[in-house]
Amino acid sequence: MKTENIDGLTLFEINLLIQQGGRFIMFPNLMTNVKSSTIYFVRPEEKIFKYVIKHFLKSLLKSWRTFPLRPFYVSKSLFYLAIGGNNNTYNILADLKQMNPVHNPNLYCLEYV
Repeated sequence: MKTENIDGLTLFEINLLIQQGGRFIMFPNLMTNVKSSTIYFVRPEEKIFKYVIKHFLKSLLKSWRTFPLRPFYVSKSLFYLAIGGNNNTYNILADLKQMNPVHNPNLYCLEYV
């Protein structure tokens, strides 16, 4: 899954922003059977509206290709627009901690410097 809006942030800074009210929001991909989607990091002072509209317009454009299921995809996209996406903050944070562990330097090498 692709995570946006965390460019240049360390894990410590992400933890601080989450404590201040930041969160990871995911909008499911409604057009395919694969559950991959883009995850957005919403900072505490940011509004979620721009991400919701982007997701809604993208699924609206894709749903025109599938004529019989068009009302289903549009209504499901409107549902995610109303609830503001899925909040996956703690799952993504756990994955980031596994990928970016705390570095414990070898202090033995630093004793004689």
